[in-house]
Parts: sequence; C-alpha cells; structure tokens
Amino acid sequence: MIHIVGHTAIDHISKVPHLPKANCSTHITDRQIYFGGGASNIAAGIATLGEEVTLHSCIGGDFAGSDYDRWMQKLGICREFFEVPDAHTPTAFMFTDDNGDQMTFFEWGASAAFARSEAPALPFVHMATADPHFNCRVAEKSEFVSFDPGQDVFWYDKETLGTIIENADILFANQHEVKQMCQTLSISRDDLIKKVDMAIFTMSGNGSTLYTKGDEHFIPVVPVTLADPTGAGDAYRAGFLSAYVRGYPPLTCCRIGTVTASFVVEHVGCQTHLPDWKAMETRYRQHFGTLEAPQNR
Repeated sequence: MIHIVGHTAIDHISKVPHLPKANCSTHITDRQIYFGGGASNIAAGIATLGEEVTLHSCIGGDFAGSDYDRWMQKLGICREFFEVPDAHTPTAFMFTDDNGDQMTFFEWGASAAFARSEAPALPFVHMATADPHFNCRVAEKSEFVSFDPGQDVFWYDKETLGTIIENADILFANQHEVKQMCQTLSISRDDLIKKVDMAIFTMSGNGSTLYTKGDEHFIPVVPVTLADPTGAGDAYRAGFLSAYVRGYPPLTCCRIGTVTASFVVEHVGCQTHLPDWKAMETRYRQHFGTLEAPQNR
C-alpha cells in the first residue's frame, strides 16, 4: 500500500498568450475545470496503474457526493480525509502561456486543517504539497518517506525542510524547487543530493536525472505532442512509486515515471489521460525497450 499525503483540489486551467508582468494583464484564450491537487493526482495515477493507494487529504463541505468524490470511488482510492464542512475544497487557478510556462494561484480552503490534524505514522508514504509542519510530523513518524515539496516549497523554513530531508529516502523536485531548497537550507545542490538515498530532479521538456549511490543517470523525455504540462510531475511520481513498490530498480522506475507523464501532457487536465499498466508498458517498450521483470524487494 502506498500512502499519499497532500492536497485534493479543483483545478481551473487557463491558457494565455503570455504571463503578464506585475500590474499588467493578458486575455484568457481557454478555461476548463478539472480534478486536481498534487496528492490526488498522484493517487489517481497510482490507482490507474493498478496499485493500492490511500490518500490523506483535506476536503470541504462541497466534496461529498460531488463528481470528484464519485471519480475517486470509481478509481478505488482509499481515503483518509479531514473534512471541514464550512470550508471550500482547495482550488487552484493555473495559467499556462504559449511557451509552456505556468503560474498558479492556490486557495488552501479546507487544507488549513492540516495544521491542527494528527499526523499518521505510515509504512510507505509520499508527501506532496501540504502544510510544511504536518509533512514534517509525518516524515518523523513514518518508516519509508518520499518527498516532493512542489510549488509549496516557498512555505518551508530551514527547520521544517531540514527535518523532512533528514528523514526522506527519496526526494523529487524540479529545477526551480531544487534552487529554492538549496537557498532555504543554505547548501549546494551537490550537498542536497548527498542528504538523501535517492534524488530525482525533473527538467520539464529536458528530461530528468536520477542520483543514487553516487551515480548519476539521465532519463530523456518521451516525445509527444504537448497539450498542457499541468500534472506531468505528479504523473511521473505516480509511475515511479508504482514501479518502486513492484520491485523495479530506480532507473527503470524513472523511465516508467517518464512514460506515465507522457500520457498526461497529451491532454489538458491532470487526471484526464492516465494510463493503466498495459498502456504504459506498451509505450515503454517503444522508447526504452523490453520492461524486464522486477527485482524482489
């Protein structure tokens, strides 16, 4: 069982010609509403790939009986929710320009409940964007910890981020998050890598790099027609974690994460085009060759 901690959210995804400077504006060329939230995206990806997953998240009084509620039930996601009846389920407003650059505004809503909630002690947990202090408590109490600060990286202070990194077995981040973590901790990129057993740094359309046991491995992207980059990182994590619990070696897990992400970016929305394991494996063979049997863990 993989446990995922973090936000469940409603995504308002808009396309704009360019991201405006301060005190300026631009026009929206398209706007759609989708299911989202980093933790929920990862949980949905894992469930679709066929692994058991439990989502620990916060929801508002508007969630029960909603389309999103029914979607999670259909996917078979186990849920441990903190419900705040008088709050909104968190909502994200994302704007993507013609170059693929993105800006996000996030209404925490019910996720404020993380700060006052009891942190669970979990055997295998991935912590996505959530309250830094809650994630810190989860990291301290859990056995195997995977961590992804996401766009909430700016909310972490040196103490909370340092505690999580000290307890993390796997660290996921993109290049912007890596830079911010290094600034917060006052350390170099190399020193950050050395603090965890395994680090996976993604670089948007330029692939990703795995750092483990002193080795460095580059993983190229799977070329597809990009519709929207939103959710690519979450899909990568879903693919990696699903493969990891099956016993695949880290480099193969990264390739499976890359393939999983390639499906998501072909469509707008984080959960609209998630592959099952068979579809993932078919595309994997096309780009990386035979998917060998997993190792025993």
